Amino acid sequence: MSLWRSIHEITPTLYLSSGTAVSNKQAVLDKKINCIINATIDLPNRSWNSSIEVIRVPVNDVPHAQIYPYFDKVADLIEQKSRRGERCLVHCVAGVSRSASLCIAYLIKYHRMTLKQAHSHVRHSRPVIRPNVGFWKQLIDYEKKMRGTKSVAMVHSPIGLIPDIYLHETRNMVAFVGGSRR
Repeated sequence: MSLWRSIHEITPTLYLSSGTAVSNKQAVLDKKINCIINATIDLPNRSWNSSIEVIRVPVNDVPHAQIYPYFDKVADLIEQKSRRGERCLVHCVAGVSRSASLCIAYLIKYHRMTLKQAHSHVRHSRPVIRPNVGFWKQLIDYEKKMRGTKSVAMVHSPIGLIPDIYLHETRNMVAFVGGSRR
């Protein structure tokens, strides 16, 4: 199964996927998912039986979208379900930005990870994650609120403002301006 169609385990009670993967009824049932958190505005809520609770987090994947107000709400819900032995699946369209940001916030709050550690943990499970710049800024603010410190900083790069943990990935990039090499 392709990376995009897979459901990835973040913790024993938290999973992350794309909208395509959550449409696979058997995969969701095989993971014994009790709650699906749909972090989109436009994808339909999916549920195949009454034992699966579905929650919508209506956020667009654009840098100016406000995801911060959902960090505590979603983290608290995931933790509540986890303590009861239930499993949550968080998804957005691609399983890259919105859903990953919500999973990272949960790890910061309840697994006492730094933002850097939480990002690394989620990325290890699902290598394609890459929260947008606006979500990164909100995650940095959330870490500051929760831990009193920041483990990630936004820095300028050849491709614009990025979290410092992505600097190594941009070193060999060639920037094009107006169709010519810079």
